[in-house]
Order: sequence, then C-alpha cells, then structure tokens
Amino acid sequence: MSGYWFRLHDPLALVAAFVAPFVVALALVPFRSDLSATNEALIMVVSGLIVSQLAVRTRRLRAVVVTDASHLSSLRGTARLAEDGGSPEAVVEHVRRELVGLLGLRGCRFEYGTPIGHLPRLEHDGSVWLRRGSRITEYADWPDGETELRVVGGGHYYGRFLLAAHPGRPLPAEEARWVAVALAAQAGAALDSAGLPHQV
Repeated sequence: MSGYWFRLHDPLALVAAFVAPFVVALALVPFRSDLSATNEALIMVVSGLIVSQLAVRTRRLRAVVVTDASHLSSLRGTARLAEDGGSPEAVVEHVRRELVGLLGLRGCRFEYGTPIGHLPRLEHDGSVWLRRGSRITEYADWPDGETELRVVGGGHYYGRFLLAAHPGRPLPAEEARWVAVALAAQAGAALDSAGLPHQV
C-alpha cells in the first residue's frame, strides 16, 4: 500500500519541485529593482529545487524501508510458526495467505503431489516463464490462468502453490518475487522436517 501511494504521488511531487520555486521567484521579481536581487531570487530557486529533490528522494527511501520491513516480517512470521512447532499444514496455510498479500493475487491454493499440466512457473531467480518443448516464454506481466510456485524441501518435491493473479498486470517487484520463493522454501522445509510423503 505504501509503495503504491508513493508511486502515485511521486510525479506530482516532481512537478511541484520544479514549478513551485519558479512561481515564487516570478512573484518576487516585481519587488526587486536591481541585478543583485535577481541573483538572490535565482539562489532561492536553486535552493528550492535542491530541497524539493531531497524531499522526493527521502519519500522514496522511506517507501523502500517500509517495503523491506514488510518482507522481513513475512519471512520472520513464517519461521517463527515453524520453530514454535506449527504443523506443516499450518505453515503451508500461513505461506499461502502471505503470498496473496505479497504478490497482490486474486487467490492462491496449495496442491500436493505430482504437478499436472504445463503452467507458467515462478522460478527461484524471480522470473516467470513457461517451457513447452524447446520453446521458452518469459513473462513481464502475469499470464492468464494460474502460475505455479513449486515447493521443495530437503531436495524433495512436495507440491506447488497455484497463484491466481490478475492477468495482464505487471509482475510485482523482483524483491517481492524473491521473498515469495523464500516463503515457498520455508513451507518445503516444514513439510520435509515432518517426514511427509514426497515425490521423487
């Protein structure tokens, strides 16, 4: 939510950063009678631009910090649940809910067992692609239908999260996709430590 607000308002802040100092300088020009006053106004304009740019950068950094803290909280919450003896099913359900919020999904479900069909896949490097034979399609936007995020623990495949995104929307930031992969790995570790049946 915070990141969305900053993306929406940054263009307005940039316009204000450039326009407001000039408007103020123009308003002061009639009240100045010599060249030195004009130079002073120019200094006020330059100073205003610098201050405005610093304000924009500060807002952007604050948005990054809020987003990173949210990602860290998501990972910590999942780890805490597993450490406190939560059942593997509880960890999987927790991760499922986290994925919906993290990736902005319409929905998400977990499917145990061997994967059926060829779906686009969210990979460990954060990319989303579909392989059909020798043809590979990489996506910049969410594809139609579901996208799989495989769950592996201890080198064993346990199942996959099926991500129901809003088709055609841009993929979330790469950092969010990396966190999603890390969450799936935590679910895999919980399933593996419980000794549940797995696929070869």
